[in-house]
Amino acid sequence: MADRRSRSISSRKQPQQVRSSELVAAILDAAVQVLAKEGAQRFTAARVAERAGVSVGSLYQYFPNKAAILFRLQSDEWQRTSELLRGILADRTKPPPARLRALVHAFIRSECEEAAIRVALNDAAPLYRDAPEAHDARAAGEEIIAVFMREALPKAANATRALAGELIKTTLSEIGKRFSEVPRKDAEIVRHADGLADMFCAYLAELARR
Repeated sequence: MADRRSRSISSRKQPQQVRSSELVAAILDAAVQVLAKEGAQRFTAARVAERAGVSVGSLYQYFPNKAAILFRLQSDEWQRTSELLRGILADRTKPPPARLRALVHAFIRSECEEAAIRVALNDAAPLYRDAPEAHDARAAGEEIIAVFMREALPKAANATRALAGELIKTTLSEIGKRFSEVPRKDAEIVRHADGLADMFCAYLAELARR
């Protein structure tokens, strides 16, 4: 069952030439626009093709169905999030609290800037959330956080580090999602991120003292 689901949401083929790559980029750009405007419930391959200015047949050369398009958008979002986590949390030129603070600010700002598309992708999640690729993406993010927690809390027990990482990840995700549900001004984003970062840093400092 998992293999069949994985094949059904994967791209039909990968673009090999510049023209093909440009076509796929146009389709994905159109998909973002349709998803943000229409939402997951009214998202269709036909609407994406119309917005991209291509035939449905051309779209189906690369994406067999709408689930494949949505999964590609979600996969790209997962990749950006992983790169964000890795780029900030793996920077050993800065102490762990500074890295955590930078991550909170970058994540909250990203949530606000891409709120519409994130909400729509969350609505579409049942189409692909059990796919192997989804599990792999979550595992990659969890490993990045686990490595950071070993640096931030070198003397803590493994269970303590795991719990701290899970609490920070879940809290950041949920607060970011709720905070970004309405448009925010820059000052609001900074103030909110500062408060959240203060809370996380104080939590890790307390764990380090135990």
